Amino acid sequence: MSSYTSISPEKLARLIGTPKCPSLIDVRADEDFAVNPSLIPGATHRRHSEIERWTSETTGSSVIVICDKGQKLSQGVAAWLRQAGAASAEVLEGGYQAWIKAKLPAVQIAKLPVVGASGRTLWVTRARPKIDRIACPWLIRRFIDRRAAFLFVPPSDIAGVAEQFGATPFDVEGVFWSHRGELCTFDIMLAEWGLATAPLQKLAQIVRGADTARLDLAPEAAGLLAASLGLSRMYTDDLEQLEAGLQLYDAFYRWCRDASDETHNWPSNKAGA
Repeated sequence: MSSYTSISPEKLARLIGTPKCPSLIDVRADEDFAVNPSLIPGATHRRHSEIERWTSETTGSSVIVICDKGQKLSQGVAAWLRQAGAASAEVLEGGYQAWIKAKLPAVQIAKLPVVGASGRTLWVTRARPKIDRIACPWLIRRFIDRRAAFLFVPPSDIAGVAEQFGATPFDVEGVFWSHRGELCTFDIMLAEWGLATAPLQKLAQIVRGADTARLDLAPEAAGLLAASLGLSRMYTDDLEQLEAGLQLYDAFYRWCRDASDETHNWPSNKAGA
């Protein structure tokens, strides 16, 4: 049973992908990390021996600390963060080993983009996003790097901006993170990062249908297309549109995960109806 300073892998799995998920900090020792060089989705790897250098990142935040077995290393780091001003700091019960034993997804470090000097990933794509270019940032922010930054520029400038600023291009022709055959960039990210859970696969089918004009792939694809085109008319600023779009995908994800079997009608309360 979880204590007030710990959280089970199953409960953490329900938080990941939602906007209220705490910061996840992996403090596994180098030798343990070398055995399993992958992270729980959204986690950041930090050395516990350098805690005084990165403690300020957690001030006022809710944090979940992950070590190999959920024992002294993560307990010590969590206690340190609590006394240093974190809003809360819990430990993952059983640590990374319990997460893997539960067959929950993990992202290989080798598949992750380079983190810049600012401590976050930087991405670049075409301006005026519609579907895939909103869906992919949502996936990145919710499952890979909550602090990720996105640059929206004219198509002709993408390669130059990527080179000059060290940004990772996506959803454009001729780059790694892009469409492949009938698959969208969103599909590719799920596959490459090992995130193909049932809810995300359901969402991917909706995204693919809306993004490639194959509305027959999922009944919900037409709704996503309509909402996406509506947002593009509501916002002239791409970053404002992105922030609004994140909430749209939060809603679609929760429907895919929790409510796809639910229906709704409006029964009459009139007598004899």
